[in-house]
Amino acid sequence: MSVHELDLFLLVGSAVTLCAILAVRLTSVAGLPSLLVYLLMGVALGDAGFGIHFNDAELAHSLGFAALALILAEGGVTTSWRVLRPSMRLGMSLATIGVAVSVGVMAVGAHYVLGLPWELAVLLGAVTSPTDAAAVFSVLRVVPLPRKLTGALEAESGLNDAPTVVLVTLIAAGTVHDHSWWVVVLIVAGELVLGLVAGLLVGLAGAWILRRVSLPSSGLYSLSVLALCFLADAGASILHGSGFAAIYVAALVLGNAELPHRQVTRGFAEAVAWLAQIGLFVMLGLLLSPSTLEWSIVGKALVAGLLLTFIARPLAVLVAMVVQPLSAREGAFLSWAGLRGAVPVVLMTIPLADGVPGALQLFDLVFVLVVVYTLVTAPTLPLVARFLGLIQPRDPRAFELEVAVLERIAADLLQITITPRSRLHGVEVGELRLPRGSSVSMVIRDGDSIPAELRTVLKHGDDLLVVTPRALRERTERRLRQVSRHGRLAGWVRSL
Repeated sequence: MSVHELDLFLLVGSAVTLCAILAVRLTSVAGLPSLLVYLLMGVALGDAGFGIHFNDAELAHSLGFAALALILAEGGVTTSWRVLRPSMRLGMSLATIGVAVSVGVMAVGAHYVLGLPWELAVLLGAVTSPTDAAAVFSVLRVVPLPRKLTGALEAESGLNDAPTVVLVTLIAAGTVHDHSWWVVVLIVAGELVLGLVAGLLVGLAGAWILRRVSLPSSGLYSLSVLALCFLADAGASILHGSGFAAIYVAALVLGNAELPHRQVTRGFAEAVAWLAQIGLFVMLGLLLSPSTLEWSIVGKALVAGLLLTFIARPLAVLVAMVVQPLSAREGAFLSWAGLRGAVPVVLMTIPLADGVPGALQLFDLVFVLVVVYTLVTAPTLPLVARFLGLIQPRDPRAFELEVAVLERIAADLLQITITPRSRLHGVEVGELRLPRGSSVSMVIRDGDSIPAELRTVLKHGDDLLVVTPRALRERTERRLRQVSRHGRLAGWVRSL
């Protein structure tokens, strides 16, 4: 690459990145994952638009897996174990049993309804069964849902890539026919378990080391966490384990450990993940050639999407709920919230790179399915949650302070917005009766800061800044929720 070509590449790349960043605001208002805009940007830059030619499936496969690894690392680092823990059994069940049910239903439907040969039918079931971490994290974290639903969906999206990657790889390599079905199940389970163990060991060892070294810059801690995540990924893959499972678990452990400069690390992980998402989805859009897209493929994509959304996904949720029963309303929401995104399209690059017959047409089918049904499901999630009565009052939003290297500071800063329905309105600061050691440091009203005195009366629209030791954070949040729902006599009235 010459200097002139490098300058041209940087010009186009920076322009695309800036447009993609500006598109985030538009998609967040509309309730859509930004991946759709990025995919369409890639299509516009490709053969049908600006004429950038890209059809290297093997390169797309490698870059796609690297981008997914970064996205999973960010998901693990920014996920609270406190939220995830109550729903971990359900999340694991959705990522394993649920995926198996979905693959089976989709394979049978694709063979008998769409007329696909069994190999392509199973391949379609395998690539469309996992939910997408980027789509789930971007959409669900702005919908105030019960913790068990949010935790289950986030755990599922972080872990269900692992078994499907193994299955798709076996099918694309043509070796799946060499084994009995139970051997394939054992291979998938073994790789998943090995990946989970590798991620856990690397995460625990990395956290132990980082707590005991004193690095001269906060940025070095961010790089160390990311390097440890990729160490887990590569190490597990070399040992024939699931690299995706390893990187997610390692990131989850590191993100919830008491490490120095946690907030800087999370900000760095989010920035890198956004860049990975933009590059990934634009690249996948470049792979699509609209001129070769047949109407029959579009029709099959719509039928496959109906089968996935209204039969395969609900059955998968129903079977997965055996390990952790939910109400009918919660099960219905989980069925509708199976967001697909880049993962199915990235998985399709495996058979494309291996030259599987019919893979190109199947890639087009999966691409159309992802775009259409993401447009349908993502914007309607808040409406469905509200219709099912699952919307909850927003809990206090926490912005953690950085932890000093010597661990002499271990406190969190909570920002609480007093909503129009909150009964915090009219309560004096002294009447909050927060746990000893926690205190309201500031009240922000109409853009002005007000000293938080004991007789300061709170009003609708106020923002409270509450400082609490990390050990008291759960008790402090619980007390604030009590007063918000029951007023100043919360606790006393309930004890009578």
